[in-house]
Amino acid sequence: MPHTSQHILPVGRYAYDAVDKTFLKQRVAQFKDQVERRISGSLTEEEFKPLRLMNGLYLQLHAYMLRVAIPYGIVSASQMRTLALIAQRYDRGYGHFTTRQNIQFNWIKLEDTPDILDLLAEAEMHAIQTSGNCIRNVTADQFAGAAADEVLDPRVYAEILRQWSTLHPEFTFLPRKFKIAISGSPKDRVAARFHDIGLMARMGPHGRPVFEVYVGGGLGRTPIVGTSIQKDLPESDLIAYLEAILRVYNAHGRRDNIYKARIKILVQALGIESFREQVDAEFAAMDRAKYQLPHQIVEEIRARFGQPDFLPADGAAEKLAQQRLADPAFNYWVQTNTHAHKQAGYLSVTISCKPVGGIPGDVTAEQMHVLADLAEKYSFGELRVTHLQNVVLGHVRQDALYAVWQVLEQHDLATANVGFITDIIACPGLDYCALANARSLPIAQKLSERFGSADLQREIGPLRLNISGCINACGHHHAGHIGILGVDKRGEEAFQITLGGASDQDTVSVGQIIGSALSENETVDAVARIIDTYLARRDQGEHFIQTCRRIGTTPFKEAAYATA
Repeated sequence: MPHTSQHILPVGRYAYDAVDKTFLKQRVAQFKDQVERRISGSLTEEEFKPLRLMNGLYLQLHAYMLRVAIPYGIVSASQMRTLALIAQRYDRGYGHFTTRQNIQFNWIKLEDTPDILDLLAEAEMHAIQTSGNCIRNVTADQFAGAAADEVLDPRVYAEILRQWSTLHPEFTFLPRKFKIAISGSPKDRVAARFHDIGLMARMGPHGRPVFEVYVGGGLGRTPIVGTSIQKDLPESDLIAYLEAILRVYNAHGRRDNIYKARIKILVQALGIESFREQVDAEFAAMDRAKYQLPHQIVEEIRARFGQPDFLPADGAAEKLAQQRLADPAFNYWVQTNTHAHKQAGYLSVTISCKPVGGIPGDVTAEQMHVLADLAEKYSFGELRVTHLQNVVLGHVRQDALYAVWQVLEQHDLATANVGFITDIIACPGLDYCALANARSLPIAQKLSERFGSADLQREIGPLRLNISGCINACGHHHAGHIGILGVDKRGEEAFQITLGGASDQDTVSVGQIIGSALSENETVDAVARIIDTYLARRDQGEHFIQTCRRIGTTPFKEAAYATA
Protein backbone atom coordinates (compact mmCIF):
# COMPACT_ATOMS: atom_id res chain seq x y z
CA MET A 1 0.00 0.00 0.00
CA PRO A 2 1.28 3.55 -0.70
CA HIS A 3 2.43 5.52 2.30
CA THR A 4 0.08 8.14 3.69
CA SER A 5 0.91 10.69 6.35
CA GLN A 6 -0.38 9.71 9.77
CA HIS A 7 -1.77 13.12 10.63
CA ILE A 8 -3.42 15.90 8.66
CA LEU A 9 -2.03 18.80 10.70
CA PRO A 10 0.79 20.31 8.62
CA VAL A 11 4.39 20.29 9.67
CA GLY A 12 7.17 22.43 8.29
CA ARG A 13 5.17 25.65 8.60
CA TYR A 14 5.48 28.16 11.41
CA ALA A 15 2.25 28.05 13.46
CA TYR A 16 0.62 31.40 14.29
CA ASP A 17 -0.25 32.29 17.87
CA ALA A 18 -2.99 34.56 19.25
CA VAL A 19 -0.86 37.69 18.77
CA ASP A 20 -0.31 36.91 15.08
CA LYS A 21 -4.01 36.26 14.49
CA THR A 22 -5.19 39.37 16.32
CA PHE A 23 -2.74 41.54 14.41
CA LEU A 24 -3.96 40.27 11.04
CA LYS A 25 -7.62 40.83 11.91
CA GLN A 26 -6.82 44.41 12.94
CA ARG A 27 -4.87 44.97 9.75
CA VAL A 28 -7.75 43.73 7.58
CA ALA A 29 -10.19 45.99 9.40
CA GLN A 30 -7.94 48.98 8.80
CA PHE A 31 -7.65 48.26 5.10
CA LYS A 32 -11.38 47.65 4.75
CA ASP A 33 -11.97 51.19 6.01
CA GLN A 34 -9.38 52.54 3.55
CA VAL A 35 -11.01 50.71 0.63
CA GLU A 36 -14.43 52.04 1.58
CA ARG A 37 -13.04 55.58 1.68
CA ARG A 38 -11.41 55.09 -1.73
CA ILE A 39 -14.66 53.80 -3.27
CA SER A 40 -16.63 56.69 -1.74
CA GLY A 41 -14.11 59.19 -3.12
CA SER A 42 -12.92 60.54 0.21
CA LEU A 43 -9.47 59.12 -0.64
CA THR A 44 -7.91 59.97 -3.99
CA GLU A 45 -5.89 57.36 -5.90
CA GLU A 46 -2.74 59.31 -5.03
CA GLU A 47 -3.64 59.09 -1.32
CA PHE A 48 -4.75 55.47 -1.57
CA LYS A 49 -1.77 54.13 -3.55
CA PRO A 50 0.72 53.85 -0.64
CA LEU A 51 -1.98 52.26 1.52
CA ARG A 52 -2.90 49.59 -1.03
CA LEU A 53 0.74 48.85 -1.82
CA MET A 54 1.38 48.20 1.87
CA ASN A 55 -1.26 45.47 1.53
CA GLY A 56 0.10 43.95 -1.67
CA LEU A 57 -2.47 45.48 -4.01
CA TYR A 58 -1.26 46.79 -7.39
CA LEU A 59 -3.23 48.55 -10.12
CA GLN A 60 -2.22 46.79 -13.34
CA LEU A 61 -3.21 47.26 -16.98
CA HIS A 62 -6.67 45.67 -16.76
CA ALA A 63 -7.47 45.14 -13.09
CA TYR A 64 -6.04 45.11 -9.59
CA MET A 65 -3.43 42.47 -8.81
CA LEU A 66 -3.07 41.08 -5.30
CA ARG A 67 0.27 39.54 -4.33
CA VAL A 68 -0.02 37.13 -1.41
CA ALA A 69 2.98 36.41 0.80
CA ILE A 70 4.15 32.83 1.18
CA PRO A 71 6.99 33.23 3.68
CA TYR A 72 10.04 31.24 2.56
CA GLY A 73 7.72 29.37 0.20
CA ILE A 74 5.98 27.14 2.76
CA VAL A 75 2.23 26.65 2.39
CA SER A 76 -0.04 24.08 4.02
CA ALA A 77 -2.65 22.01 2.24
CA SER A 78 -5.45 24.00 3.88
CA GLN A 79 -3.81 27.26 2.86
CA MET A 80 -3.51 26.02 -0.72
CA ARG A 81 -7.25 25.35 -0.66
CA THR A 82 -7.83 28.92 0.49
CA LEU A 83 -5.77 30.13 -2.46
CA ALA A 84 -7.88 27.92 -4.74
CA LEU A 85 -11.05 29.44 -3.29
CA ILE A 86 -9.74 32.96 -3.95
CA ALA A 87 -8.81 32.00 -7.52
CA GLN A 88 -12.25 30.55 -8.15
CA ARG A 89 -14.39 33.13 -6.36
CA TYR A 90 -12.51 36.38 -6.94
CA ASP A 91 -10.21 35.81 -9.94
CA ARG A 92 -10.57 33.88 -13.21
CA GLY A 93 -9.85 30.45 -11.81
CA TYR A 94 -6.08 30.51 -11.49
CA GLY A 95 -3.11 32.09 -9.71
CA HIS A 96 0.48 32.81 -10.72
CA PHE A 97 3.46 31.67 -8.64
CA THR A 98 6.29 34.21 -8.64
CA THR A 99 10.07 34.27 -8.32
CA ARG A 100 9.67 35.59 -4.77
CA GLN A 101 7.89 32.37 -3.70
CA ASN A 102 4.59 34.28 -3.59
CA ILE A 103 1.35 33.95 -5.53
CA GLN A 104 -0.39 36.68 -7.55
CA PHE A 105 -4.03 37.03 -8.51
CA ASN A 106 -4.32 39.24 -11.57
CA TRP A 107 -8.06 39.98 -11.88
CA ILE A 108 -9.08 41.33 -8.49
CA LYS A 109 -11.87 43.87 -7.89
CA LEU A 110 -11.06 46.57 -5.37
CA GLU A 111 -14.28 46.09 -3.43
CA ASP A 112 -13.49 42.38 -2.94
CA THR A 113 -10.03 42.93 -1.49
CA PRO A 114 -11.02 43.16 2.22
CA ASP A 115 -12.97 39.88 1.94
CA ILE A 116 -9.96 38.22 0.30
CA LEU A 117 -7.62 39.49 3.02
CA ASP A 118 -10.07 38.24 5.63
CA LEU A 119 -9.99 34.78 4.07
CA LEU A 120 -6.22 34.89 4.05
CA ALA A 121 -6.10 35.94 7.71
CA GLU A 122 -8.32 33.00 8.66
CA ALA A 123 -5.80 30.76 6.88
CA GLU A 124 -2.85 32.46 8.66
CA MET A 125 -1.77 34.30 5.50
CA HIS A 126 -1.54 37.91 4.36
CA ALA A 127 -0.21 40.25 1.68
CA ILE A 128 1.85 42.54 3.92
CA GLN A 129 5.20 43.73 2.56
CA THR A 130 4.72 42.07 -0.80
CA SER A 131 5.07 45.56 -2.24
CA GLY A 132 6.51 48.93 -1.33
CA ASN A 133 9.98 50.13 -0.35
CA CYS A 134 10.39 47.69 2.49
CA ILE A 135 11.90 44.29 3.21
CA ARG A 136 10.01 41.90 0.95
CA ASN A 137 9.29 38.20 1.43
CA VAL A 138 12.39 36.38 2.70
CA THR A 139 13.05 33.41 0.42
CA ALA A 140 14.68 30.08 1.22
CA ASP A 141 15.70 26.77 -0.35
CA GLN A 142 12.64 24.87 -1.60
CA PHE A 143 14.09 21.66 -0.12
CA ALA A 144 14.65 23.20 3.33
CA GLY A 145 14.39 20.66 6.13
CA ALA A 146 14.52 17.78 3.65
CA ALA A 147 17.59 18.01 1.40
CA ALA A 148 20.27 15.38 1.83
CA ASP A 149 23.00 18.01 1.38
CA GLU A 150 21.51 20.43 3.89
CA VAL A 151 23.75 21.53 6.77
CA LEU A 152 20.97 23.32 8.65
CA ASP A 153 17.32 24.24 8.15
CA PRO A 154 17.15 27.81 6.77
CA ARG A 155 13.40 28.13 7.41
CA VAL A 156 14.07 28.79 11.09
CA TYR A 157 16.23 31.81 10.29
CA ALA A 158 13.96 32.97 7.48
CA GLU A 159 11.14 33.04 10.05
CA ILE A 160 13.33 35.00 12.48
CA LEU A 161 14.06 37.51 9.72
CA ARG A 162 10.36 37.67 8.84
CA GLN A 163 9.44 38.54 12.41
CA TRP A 164 12.25 41.09 12.67
CA SER A 165 11.46 42.81 9.37
CA THR A 166 7.65 42.86 9.39
CA LEU A 167 6.48 46.42 10.06
CA HIS A 168 9.93 47.38 11.33
CA PRO A 169 9.42 51.11 12.02
CA GLU A 170 12.86 52.10 10.75
CA PHE A 171 12.67 50.11 7.52
CA THR A 172 9.09 50.62 6.36
CA PHE A 173 10.08 53.39 3.92
CA LEU A 174 13.49 52.45 2.58
CA PRO A 175 14.98 54.15 -0.48
CA ARG A 176 13.82 51.14 -2.52
CA LYS A 177 12.49 47.59 -2.13
CA PHE A 178 14.81 45.18 -0.34
CA LYS A 179 15.16 41.41 -0.82
CA ILE A 180 16.83 38.77 1.36
CA ALA A 181 17.45 35.07 0.63
CA ILE A 182 18.94 32.37 2.83
CA SER A 183 20.42 28.96 2.07
CA GLY A 184 21.26 26.19 4.54
CA SER A 185 23.03 24.08 1.93
CA PRO A 186 26.50 24.47 0.42
CA LYS A 187 24.75 24.41 -2.97
CA ASP A 188 23.09 27.73 -3.58
CA ARG A 189 19.47 27.09 -4.56
CA VAL A 190 18.28 30.61 -3.66
CA ALA A 191 20.42 32.82 -5.95
CA ALA A 192 21.95 34.39 -2.83
CA ARG A 193 24.35 36.69 -4.68
CA PHE A 194 21.58 38.27 -6.74
CA HIS A 195 19.92 39.66 -3.59
CA ASP A 196 20.28 42.85 -1.59
CA ILE A 197 21.40 40.53 1.20
CA GLY A 198 22.17 36.87 0.59
CA LEU A 199 22.94 34.50 3.45
CA MET A 200 24.80 31.21 3.08
CA ALA A 201 24.47 29.40 6.41
CA ARG A 202 26.75 26.64 7.66
CA MET A 203 27.47 24.98 10.97
CA GLY A 204 30.11 26.80 12.97
CA PRO A 205 31.92 26.22 16.25
CA HIS A 206 30.10 24.68 19.20
CA GLY A 207 27.34 23.32 16.97
CA ARG A 208 25.78 26.74 16.27
CA PRO A 209 25.35 28.26 12.80
CA VAL A 210 27.44 30.98 11.20
CA PHE A 211 26.55 32.95 8.07
CA GLU A 212 28.46 34.27 5.10
CA VAL A 213 26.75 37.54 4.24
CA TYR A 214 26.63 38.85 0.68
CA VAL A 215 25.47 42.39 0.05
CA GLY A 216 24.65 44.56 -2.94
CA GLY A 217 23.47 41.98 -5.45
CA GLY A 218 20.49 42.40 -7.72
CA LEU A 219 19.15 42.31 -11.25
CA GLY A 220 17.00 44.92 -13.00
CA ARG A 221 18.41 47.92 -14.83
CA THR A 222 21.87 47.47 -13.30
CA PRO A 223 22.57 43.76 -12.70
CA ILE A 224 25.30 43.23 -10.10
CA VAL A 225 26.68 40.16 -8.34
CA GLY A 226 26.70 40.62 -4.56
CA THR A 227 29.95 40.80 -2.61
CA SER A 228 30.86 38.96 0.58
CA ILE A 229 30.94 41.43 3.44
CA GLN A 230 31.16 39.01 6.38
CA LYS A 231 32.45 35.42 6.23
CA ASP A 232 31.61 34.08 9.70
CA LEU A 233 28.73 35.95 11.28
CA PRO A 234 27.64 34.13 14.47
CA GLU A 235 24.00 33.17 14.82
CA SER A 236 23.67 35.39 17.90
CA ASP A 237 24.61 38.50 15.86
CA LEU A 238 22.40 37.82 12.83
CA ILE A 239 19.73 40.42 13.60
CA ALA A 240 22.20 43.05 14.82
CA TYR A 241 24.43 42.80 11.75
CA LEU A 242 21.57 42.89 9.25
CA GLU A 243 20.10 45.84 11.13
CA ALA A 244 23.45 47.62 10.80
CA ILE A 245 23.46 47.02 7.03
CA LEU A 246 19.91 48.35 6.71
CA ARG A 247 20.74 51.42 8.80
CA VAL A 248 23.66 52.35 6.57
CA TYR A 249 21.52 51.84 3.48
CA ASN A 250 18.60 53.81 4.93
CA ALA A 251 20.89 56.69 5.84
CA HIS A 252 22.83 56.93 2.58
CA GLY A 253 20.67 55.28 -0.09
CA ARG A 254 19.46 57.71 -2.74
CA ARG A 255 15.86 58.83 -2.74
CA ASP A 256 16.21 61.41 -5.51
CA ASN A 257 16.56 58.87 -8.33
CA ILE A 258 14.57 55.63 -8.42
CA TYR A 259 17.10 54.08 -10.79
CA LYS A 260 19.95 54.62 -8.32
CA ALA A 261 18.10 53.82 -5.10
CA ARG A 262 18.94 50.13 -4.57
CA ILE A 263 21.63 49.12 -2.10
CA LYS A 264 23.68 47.66 -4.96
CA ILE A 265 24.22 51.19 -6.28
CA LEU A 266 25.27 52.45 -2.85
CA VAL A 267 27.76 49.60 -2.39
CA GLN A 268 29.24 50.30 -5.81
CA ALA A 269 29.42 54.05 -5.16
CA LEU A 270 31.12 53.70 -1.76
CA GLY A 271 33.16 50.62 -2.57
CA ILE A 272 32.82 47.45 -0.54
CA GLU A 273 35.61 48.35 1.91
CA SER A 274 34.11 51.73 2.77
CA PHE A 275 30.64 50.22 2.99
CA ARG A 276 31.94 47.46 5.29
CA GLU A 277 33.63 50.05 7.53
CA GLN A 278 30.39 51.97 7.92
CA VAL A 279 28.45 48.79 8.68
CA ASP A 280 31.06 47.68 11.21
CA ALA A 281 30.99 51.10 12.88
CA GLU A 282 27.19 50.98 13.14
CA PHE A 283 27.37 47.41 14.39
CA ALA A 284 29.93 48.30 17.07
CA ALA A 285 27.86 51.25 18.30
CA MET A 286 24.66 49.24 18.73
CA ASP A 287 23.38 47.98 22.06
CA ARG A 288 24.30 44.41 21.24
CA ALA A 289 22.44 42.94 24.20
CA LYS A 290 19.21 44.39 22.84
CA TYR A 291 19.70 42.68 19.48
CA GLN A 292 21.23 39.43 20.66
CA LEU A 293 19.57 36.31 19.24
CA PRO A 294 19.55 33.79 22.10
CA HIS A 295 19.80 30.07 21.41
CA GLN A 296 16.59 29.57 23.38
CA ILE A 297 14.58 31.79 21.03
CA VAL A 298 16.00 30.01 17.99
CA GLU A 299 15.05 26.64 19.40
CA GLU A 300 11.57 27.80 20.36
CA ILE A 301 10.97 28.96 16.80
CA ARG A 302 12.41 25.72 15.46
CA ALA A 303 9.94 23.78 17.60
CA ARG A 304 7.01 25.73 16.12
CA PHE A 305 7.68 24.12 12.74
CA GLY A 306 7.13 20.59 13.96
CA GLN A 307 8.81 17.50 12.56
CA PRO A 308 7.49 14.96 10.04
CA ASP A 309 6.54 11.66 11.62
CA PHE A 310 8.50 9.51 9.20
CA LEU A 311 7.39 5.90 9.04
CA PRO A 312 9.82 3.03 8.44
CA ALA A 313 10.43 2.76 4.72
CA ASP A 314 11.51 -0.86 4.52
CA GLY A 315 11.22 -2.06 0.93
CA ALA A 316 10.27 1.38 -0.44
CA ALA A 317 13.40 1.79 -2.55
CA GLU A 318 13.05 -1.71 -3.99
CA LYS A 319 9.41 -1.12 -4.97
CA LEU A 320 10.32 2.19 -6.61
CA ALA A 321 13.08 0.49 -8.59
CA GLN A 322 10.62 -2.10 -9.89
CA GLN A 323 8.08 0.57 -10.90
CA ARG A 324 10.76 2.55 -12.72
CA LEU A 325 11.77 -0.54 -14.71
CA ALA A 326 8.17 -1.23 -15.62
CA ASP A 327 7.28 2.30 -16.81
CA PRO A 328 9.85 4.35 -18.82
CA ALA A 329 7.80 7.57 -18.62
CA PHE A 330 7.62 7.31 -14.85
CA ASN A 331 11.32 6.49 -14.69
CA TYR A 332 12.18 9.64 -16.66
CA TRP A 333 10.00 11.79 -14.39
CA VAL A 334 11.75 10.38 -11.31
CA GLN A 335 15.11 11.23 -12.89
CA THR A 336 14.16 14.85 -13.59
CA ASN A 337 11.66 15.81 -10.89
CA THR A 338 12.91 14.29 -7.63
CA HIS A 339 15.61 15.38 -5.19
CA ALA A 340 17.60 13.41 -2.63
CA HIS A 341 16.14 13.42 0.89
CA LYS A 342 17.99 13.22 4.19
CA GLN A 343 15.58 10.53 5.42
CA ALA A 344 16.19 7.04 4.05
CA GLY A 345 13.35 5.83 1.86
CA TYR A 346 12.04 9.33 1.01
CA LEU A 347 12.48 11.82 -1.84
CA SER A 348 11.39 15.40 -2.48
CA VAL A 349 9.22 15.89 -5.58
CA THR A 350 9.26 18.98 -7.77
CA ILE A 351 5.93 19.46 -9.53
CA SER A 352 6.49 21.36 -12.74
CA CYS A 353 4.12 24.28 -13.35
CA LYS A 354 5.50 24.50 -16.91
CA PRO A 355 3.54 22.12 -19.18
CA VAL A 356 4.52 22.19 -22.84
CA GLY A 357 2.89 25.25 -24.34
CA GLY A 358 1.67 26.44 -20.93
CA ILE A 359 2.17 29.68 -19.03
CA PRO A 360 5.06 29.34 -16.55
CA GLY A 361 3.91 29.52 -12.94
CA ASP A 362 0.17 29.51 -13.63
CA VAL A 363 -1.88 26.98 -11.63
CA THR A 364 -5.64 26.56 -11.82
CA ALA A 365 -7.92 26.36 -8.80
CA GLU A 366 -8.58 22.70 -9.63
CA GLN A 367 -4.84 22.00 -9.71
CA MET A 368 -4.40 23.77 -6.36
CA HIS A 369 -6.93 21.36 -4.85
CA VAL A 370 -5.01 18.44 -6.37
CA LEU A 371 -1.78 19.74 -4.85
CA ALA A 372 -3.47 20.11 -1.46
CA ASP A 373 -4.84 16.56 -1.63
CA LEU A 374 -1.43 15.14 -2.54
CA ALA A 375 0.24 17.08 0.25
CA GLU A 376 -2.19 15.74 2.83
CA LYS A 377 -1.96 12.17 1.64
CA TYR A 378 1.73 11.89 0.88
CA SER A 379 3.75 14.81 2.29
CA PHE A 380 2.56 15.61 5.83
CA GLY A 381 0.20 18.36 4.68
CA GLU A 382 2.73 20.88 3.38
CA LEU A 383 4.01 22.20 0.06
CA ARG A 384 6.73 24.56 -1.03
CA VAL A 385 6.59 27.21 -3.75
CA THR A 386 9.97 27.62 -5.46
CA HIS A 387 11.63 30.79 -6.75
CA LEU A 388 11.71 28.94 -10.08
CA GLN A 389 7.86 29.02 -10.18
CA ASN A 390 7.28 25.34 -9.41
CA VAL A 391 5.83 23.52 -6.38
CA VAL A 392 7.52 20.91 -4.19
CA LEU A 393 6.22 18.03 -2.08
CA GLY A 394 8.99 17.90 0.48
CA HIS A 395 8.68 14.42 1.96
CA VAL A 396 7.33 11.63 -0.24
CA ARG A 397 8.04 8.01 0.55
CA GLN A 398 9.61 6.25 -2.39
CA ASP A 399 6.91 3.59 -2.69
CA ALA A 400 4.29 6.36 -2.98
CA LEU A 401 5.95 8.14 -5.92
CA TYR A 402 4.13 6.15 -8.59
CA ALA A 403 0.72 6.97 -7.09
CA VAL A 404 1.69 10.67 -6.89
CA TRP A 405 2.86 10.66 -10.49
CA GLN A 406 -0.36 9.04 -11.71
CA VAL A 407 -2.45 11.78 -10.09
CA LEU A 408 -0.20 14.50 -11.50
CA GLU A 409 -0.50 12.94 -14.97
CA GLN A 410 -4.28 13.26 -14.80
CA HIS A 411 -4.08 17.00 -14.07
CA ASP A 412 -1.32 18.22 -16.43
CA LEU A 413 1.18 18.53 -13.59
CA ALA A 414 3.57 15.70 -14.46
CA THR A 415 5.80 17.41 -17.02
CA ALA A 416 9.28 15.90 -16.65
CA ASN A 417 11.30 19.02 -17.42
CA VAL A 418 12.74 20.38 -14.17
CA GLY A 419 16.06 22.09 -14.90
CA PHE A 420 15.62 21.74 -18.67
CA ILE A 421 15.00 24.35 -21.37
CA THR A 422 11.19 24.29 -21.03
CA ASP A 423 11.37 24.84 -17.26
CA ILE A 424 11.11 28.52 -18.16
CA ILE A 425 10.94 31.40 -15.69
CA ALA A 426 8.72 34.22 -16.97
CA CYS A 427 7.09 37.30 -15.49
CA PRO A 428 3.48 38.22 -16.45
CA GLY A 429 4.78 40.83 -18.90
CA LEU A 430 2.64 43.15 -20.98
CA ASP A 431 -0.40 40.88 -20.76
CA TYR A 432 -0.86 42.29 -17.25
CA CYS A 433 1.92 44.60 -16.09
CA ALA A 434 1.76 48.36 -16.64
CA LEU A 435 5.57 48.59 -16.56
CA ALA A 436 6.29 45.99 -19.24
CA ASN A 437 7.45 46.71 -22.79
CA ALA A 438 6.61 43.32 -24.27
CA ARG A 439 4.60 40.18 -23.58
CA SER A 440 6.62 37.47 -21.85
CA LEU A 441 4.01 34.74 -21.88
CA PRO A 442 3.40 34.14 -25.62
CA ILE A 443 7.12 33.81 -26.37
CA ALA A 444 7.51 31.49 -23.37
CA GLN A 445 4.73 29.32 -24.78
CA LYS A 446 6.30 29.27 -28.25
CA LEU A 447 9.72 28.33 -26.88
CA SER A 448 8.14 25.63 -24.73
CA GLU A 449 6.45 24.16 -27.79
CA ARG A 450 9.60 24.48 -29.93
CA PHE A 451 11.62 22.44 -27.44
CA GLY A 452 8.76 20.35 -26.08
CA SER A 453 10.16 16.97 -27.15
CA ALA A 454 11.34 15.06 -24.08
CA ASP A 455 14.10 13.45 -26.15
CA LEU A 456 15.33 16.83 -27.37
CA GLN A 457 15.33 18.27 -23.85
CA ARG A 458 17.29 15.27 -22.63
CA GLU A 459 19.78 15.76 -25.48
CA ILE A 460 20.22 19.44 -24.62
CA GLY A 461 20.63 18.74 -20.91
CA PRO A 462 20.45 21.22 -18.01
CA LEU A 463 19.71 24.75 -19.20
CA ARG A 464 18.07 27.72 -17.53
CA LEU A 465 15.93 29.95 -19.82
CA ASN A 466 14.49 33.12 -18.24
CA ILE A 467 12.21 35.78 -19.76
CA SER A 468 11.42 39.33 -18.55
CA GLY A 469 8.94 41.74 -20.09
CA CYS A 470 10.99 44.80 -19.13
CA ILE A 471 14.27 45.95 -17.63
CA ASN A 472 12.92 45.52 -14.09
CA ALA A 473 13.84 41.84 -14.62
CA CYS A 474 11.04 40.14 -12.68
CA GLY A 475 11.77 37.08 -14.84
CA HIS A 476 15.46 37.16 -13.79
CA HIS A 477 16.63 37.12 -17.42
CA HIS A 478 20.17 38.21 -16.48
CA ALA A 479 20.50 35.06 -14.32
CA GLY A 480 19.48 32.70 -17.13
CA HIS A 481 21.97 30.71 -19.16
CA ILE A 482 19.85 32.13 -21.96
CA GLY A 483 17.92 35.27 -21.06
CA ILE A 484 15.28 37.11 -23.05
CA LEU A 485 14.37 40.74 -22.36
CA GLY A 486 11.31 42.44 -23.80
CA VAL A 487 11.96 45.95 -25.16
CA ASP A 488 10.11 48.63 -27.08
CA LYS A 489 11.62 48.93 -30.56
CA ARG A 490 10.12 51.93 -32.34
CA GLY A 491 6.71 51.22 -30.85
CA GLU A 492 6.82 47.47 -31.48
CA GLU A 493 7.47 44.61 -29.06
CA ALA A 494 10.93 43.14 -29.48
CA PHE A 495 13.37 40.95 -27.55
CA GLN A 496 17.05 41.07 -26.69
CA ILE A 497 18.97 37.86 -26.00
CA THR A 498 21.51 37.52 -23.19
CA LEU A 499 23.91 34.61 -22.72
CA GLY A 500 26.06 33.32 -19.88
CA GLY A 501 24.06 34.21 -16.79
CA ALA A 502 24.00 31.88 -13.79
CA SER A 503 22.94 32.06 -10.15
CA ASP A 504 24.86 29.09 -8.74
CA GLN A 505 27.23 30.27 -6.02
CA ASP A 506 30.34 28.80 -7.63
CA THR A 507 29.63 30.12 -11.11
CA VAL A 508 27.42 33.17 -10.55
CA SER A 509 27.49 35.60 -13.47
CA VAL A 510 25.40 38.21 -15.28
CA GLY A 511 24.22 37.37 -18.79
CA GLN A 512 25.50 39.63 -21.56
CA ILE A 513 23.43 41.04 -24.45
CA ILE A 514 24.64 39.53 -27.73
CA GLY A 515 23.01 41.84 -30.26
CA SER A 516 20.07 43.96 -31.37
CA ALA A 517 16.46 43.18 -30.50
CA LEU A 518 14.46 40.78 -32.65
CA SER A 519 10.77 40.14 -33.18
CA GLU A 520 9.05 37.38 -31.22
CA ASN A 521 9.28 34.75 -33.97
CA GLU A 522 12.83 35.78 -34.89
CA THR A 523 13.82 35.37 -31.25
CA VAL A 524 12.41 31.85 -31.07
CA ASP A 525 14.35 30.93 -34.23
CA ALA A 526 17.50 32.58 -32.88
CA VAL A 527 17.31 30.57 -29.66
CA ALA A 528 16.92 27.40 -31.73
CA ARG A 529 20.10 28.25 -33.68
CA ILE A 530 21.92 28.95 -30.41
CA ILE A 531 20.95 25.50 -29.18
CA ASP A 532 22.07 23.91 -32.47
CA THR A 533 25.44 25.64 -32.09
CA TYR A 534 25.80 24.32 -28.56
CA LEU A 535 24.98 20.75 -29.62
CA ALA A 536 27.55 20.98 -32.42
CA ARG A 537 30.33 22.59 -30.37
CA ARG A 538 30.05 21.04 -26.91
CA ASP A 539 32.61 18.66 -25.50
CA GLN A 540 31.45 15.30 -24.15
CA GLY A 541 29.43 15.71 -20.96
CA GLU A 542 29.48 19.50 -21.18
CA HIS A 543 26.42 21.53 -20.16
CA PHE A 544 25.32 24.62 -22.08
CA ILE A 545 26.75 27.13 -19.60
CA GLN A 546 30.10 25.32 -19.64
CA THR A 547 30.29 25.39 -23.43
CA CYS A 548 29.28 29.05 -23.44
CA ARG A 549 32.10 29.92 -21.06
CA ARG A 550 34.65 27.82 -22.90
CA ILE A 551 34.07 29.13 -26.43
CA GLY A 552 32.60 32.55 -25.60
CA THR A 553 29.44 34.16 -26.95
CA THR A 554 30.69 35.01 -30.46
CA PRO A 555 29.80 31.66 -32.11
CA PHE A 556 26.33 31.84 -30.57
CA LYS A 557 25.84 35.44 -31.69
CA GLU A 558 26.88 34.56 -35.24
CA ALA A 559 24.39 31.71 -35.27
CA ALA A 560 21.58 33.74 -33.70
CA TYR A 561 21.79 36.49 -36.31
CA ALA A 562 22.74 34.29 -39.27
CA THR A 563 19.38 34.72 -41.02
CA ALA A 564 17.81 37.43 -38.88
